[in-house]
Amino acid sequence: MGKGWDIVNLEQVIKHRKEFIEIDDLKKYKRCRVKLHAQGIELRDIVQGAEIKTKKQQICKTDDLLVAEIDAKIGGFGIVPTNLDGAIVSSHYFLFEINESLLDIKFLDYFIRTPAFRDQVSAQGSTNYAAIRPNDVLGYAIPLPPLEEQRRIVARIEELVGKIEEVRSLRQKALQETVALTKTTMRQIFKPNEDYQKVYLESVCAAIIDNLHSNPVYSDYGVPCIRSSDVGWGVLNLDTARRTSEEEYKRRTVRGEPIPDDIVLVREGGGTGKAAIVLEGQRFSLGQRVMMLRPDKNKVIPKFFLYQILSPPIYEDQILPRCKGSASPHLNIGTLRKFNFFLPTLPEQRRIIAYLDELQTKIDTMKRLREQAIKELDALLPSILDKAFKGEL
Repeated sequence: MGKGWDIVNLEQVIKHRKEFIEIDDLKKYKRCRVKLHAQGIELRDIVQGAEIKTKKQQICKTDDLLVAEIDAKIGGFGIVPTNLDGAIVSSHYFLFEINESLLDIKFLDYFIRTPAFRDQVSAQGSTNYAAIRPNDVLGYAIPLPPLEEQRRIVARIEELVGKIEEVRSLRQKALQETVALTKTTMRQIFKPNEDYQKVYLESVCAAIIDNLHSNPVYSDYGVPCIRSSDVGWGVLNLDTARRTSEEEYKRRTVRGEPIPDDIVLVREGGGTGKAAIVLEGQRFSLGQRVMMLRPDKNKVIPKFFLYQILSPPIYEDQILPRCKGSASPHLNIGTLRKFNFFLPTLPEQRRIIAYLDELQTKIDTMKRLREQAIKELDALLPSILDKAFKGEL
């Protein structure tokens, strides 16, 4: 804690406030939720009073300290934001009014995000589920410099946080610009060209294999069964797939077993248009909402096929228009067969694949660097807060 600062218990600067109201069945109420790990408070929902079973509820006020009875041990606390003034919470939450003549609200808001505060909370009880009581909260210690110094510290923290967010925003903008450039490049590559043969999609497929249109019988273990959520933009994630027995696998692959270089395509739901290539050693069946396209390797290189399926001329111009405005987006296989497909020579396909692979590698590198930078930026705030409450800012 800062040198020369008073260390006081929270009971000297906050007051437990219990203000219950009787719920009116005819009125609507905002309910709030405390996010874990000291990430603040958000709107849970807005409900009719008749839907609320417990008729006595507490009223939140802007800038109250709200603490969850059970979840406090895992960071279930925060300051009530302006948009949740008047929201209700059950008796399993505690509300504390802050004495603003002694304690700056933002100073407290930053302090409750520090290990110095969270360690005091987690010290109560023997498990994460041991309940916190109001008197526990009132007994937690907080450094209390003069109000003017609190405000200076808050201003300095916010200045540094602003710089962190600026760097984060620049990283995100750079990635978005690169992705947009890639999309533009792919649209240029796969646009009609006098050197490309214009054909129907079905003419470059050795097979088009739909799923069984029946619910899979899942098992606790066995062979993966691919759902739309397991299909990424270019890759399959078998780790997230649910499993079926060997018998169910055989039933679901009666129309054709997946082989390397097949293309799995999502043909129904919110992920319609996502596609991924099957790799060597990947064994799975098709769940609902997905299908397989088997490129004719005499005409098209599978990876070129995948790139074109994911390109704007197919995804944006041919798939999305058929999905807009539909409560349940889906691709009709008959329509899919007649999609326009542009077919350059095999050597030209190889050149395009090499170019797009290089571009994708750059994007993947940028994504990794961005993720690493975000982790580093996220680690800066605890460091800043640690210095702030040691009086080193």
